[in-house]
Amino acid sequence: MSVGGYVDESTESARTAKVLAEEFRAGAPDFVLLVSDERGVDAAAVVAAGTRLTERVGREPGVEHAVSYWSPGGSEPLRSKDGDRALLMARISGDEDRVQETFDRLEERYAHRPEGLDVRVGGSALADQEMSATTEEDLVRIEAVTFPVLLIVMLFVFRSVVAALVPLLVSALTILSVLLVLRVLTVFTEVSALAGNVATGLGLGLAIDYSLILIKRYREERGQGAGTDEAIATTLRTAGRTVLFSAVTVTLALGALLVFPFYFLRSFAYAGIPTALLAAVTSLTFLPALLKALDHRIEKGRLFGRRSVRTSPPRAEGGFWHRLARGVMRVPLPVAGVVTALLLLLGAPFLDLRLSLPDERVLPADSQARQVGADIRDGFRAQETQALSVVLSDTPERGARQVAPYAGRLSALDGVSRVDSEAGSFAGGRLVQRPTDLSARFGTEDSTYLSVVPRDQSLSQEGRDLVERLRSVPAPYDRAVGGPAAELTDSIDSMNARLPLALGVIAASSFVVLFLFTGSLLLPLKALILNCLSLSATLGVLVWGFQEGHLQGLVGDFVVTDSITWTVPVLLFCIAFGLSMDYEVFLLSRIKEEYDRTGDNEESVALGLARTGSVISSAALLIAIVFLGFLISGIVYLKAIGIGLALAVLMDATLVRGALVPAYMRLVGRGNWWAPRPLRALHAKVGLRESPGEK
Repeated sequence: MSVGGYVDESTESARTAKVLAEEFRAGAPDFVLLVSDERGVDAAAVVAAGTRLTERVGREPGVEHAVSYWSPGGSEPLRSKDGDRALLMARISGDEDRVQETFDRLEERYAHRPEGLDVRVGGSALADQEMSATTEEDLVRIEAVTFPVLLIVMLFVFRSVVAALVPLLVSALTILSVLLVLRVLTVFTEVSALAGNVATGLGLGLAIDYSLILIKRYREERGQGAGTDEAIATTLRTAGRTVLFSAVTVTLALGALLVFPFYFLRSFAYAGIPTALLAAVTSLTFLPALLKALDHRIEKGRLFGRRSVRTSPPRAEGGFWHRLARGVMRVPLPVAGVVTALLLLLGAPFLDLRLSLPDERVLPADSQARQVGADIRDGFRAQETQALSVVLSDTPERGARQVAPYAGRLSALDGVSRVDSEAGSFAGGRLVQRPTDLSARFGTEDSTYLSVVPRDQSLSQEGRDLVERLRSVPAPYDRAVGGPAAELTDSIDSMNARLPLALGVIAASSFVVLFLFTGSLLLPLKALILNCLSLSATLGVLVWGFQEGHLQGLVGDFVVTDSITWTVPVLLFCIAFGLSMDYEVFLLSRIKEEYDRTGDNEESVALGLARTGSVISSAALLIAIVFLGFLISGIVYLKAIGIGLALAVLMDATLVRGALVPAYMRLVGRGNWWAPRPLRALHAKVGLRESPGEK
């Protein structure tokens, strides 16, 4: 699997990176050495050793070029503020796999006092390597912790040892199947390394959810005196149908990720779509086979009471969920107002959302890449490793006279520390260093490029503002701006351009599925509004907790960057929306069944919630435990995804299903089931329902 996938290859920054690599054999440094010496980097012996080290790295196979403070005409900002450290930066050629192979060799050769200097390795190649390794280690640790916790909780939910083990078997088969699918996909396309984590978490959660729904219905049927075969058949006709279309709903929501031109986001569709479908298929085939094989033995190891199954139909009236629904519907307007106000309050921080690309700061505290990156940020005057590139093309008559004025104008922009070009180095609008031998690397026969070193952190709003200023300065030739800040700007713009289509896919597909279940136009609209309300609250909590840093320490150590990795909100929205609609389908299918039977809107809501409330809340608790396991991860945005998904499903199962849905349906009354006559006729032919005789 791959690390990356945050760049749209059709954007200006991506095209710039391609030109830099192909024509100039240049680009952002992959391999960074932070060199320290207590004698100071200007001591004669250190200068000699640093010069030899730079030349040695530059001659390495796979290294395009290497520059350092000791290079001829070396830049002053490559020297630390205190003068005892300096930077050596190298560019590695090739794709991601080639870069990693070269980096592994370089790290082995230069990590142990080369040329007698104290050296620490850093850079993006190390960050990618550590991110991949951390992801693999996290996957093992999450599974090791989550499985025992889930088993303990499921013992209370299923109330027997064997029944609690069955969903784990179903989830294990689902996860193995999904990982096989992902392995096959890597042959044809790039797949993010984090897709495995999501496949494991989602597979575990959905398989347990579906197993819980089916086993509960099976137990109900057996409790009413049905034989094993009859109980299984009825379970598949009723709850099995709900499981199937719930999986379709999750699949459609995750399918919206395919519209984005980033393989990082598409990877979660590659993982999530087969996970939802395979969880359903496994639950509808493997689980019934287990139920048939186990028969009454599914109740072995009973923990609470000696009776294995109920001997009478389960009583819905008078239970907690029935009383809750009735209580809410007695005062629907105050309940809806208070809960809505609470969700809006939680979602308020979302209005201040700031997005960024991930860098070494998302890694755990003991990460070498993160530590070296922090030392560079704190100890040096400019963001040397985050330089932007401005490529000027089609310039057969170019030269220092044409490039110099433009470089000078760029260097005078707010937020620019220095501009390096073939005409020399510029700062504050004037030439500060004449061209050297190294300056020749900035030009070819018909094009040239300038390296713009920002004064502030590149992956921030200040960095994005700098990109806009660079692109607004008139250029003497065709211009293209690239670099980390430009990639961030272009990625967010590209995401925003596709976001309406993704939201449209989710809304339309969810609307259709809920219409097929209910025959109503208002209930699907209600579901969309309430889901968006609860998800905005979830995203608001993430901004408060991770962007502003209030959860630091509570969920582990992480660097507060005043931003959130830009893919997290989109990813979280699609996955959480799918899970929310999963519960919506299950609840509304039972409410519709009762309404068709009684014609009583309030009683159908109360009975529907009574018969599904415990299952939905138990399923939400179990899948929340799975996602909370992501807090074990050392990757910051995986923590954010985990806590966000856990919070989303818990709020959906309690505040939305327990309060807002009954309140809304009481306020609207019989209008809940309204649809124009042609659509009512259509639903009568193609609608999805569980007939009363199949209960």
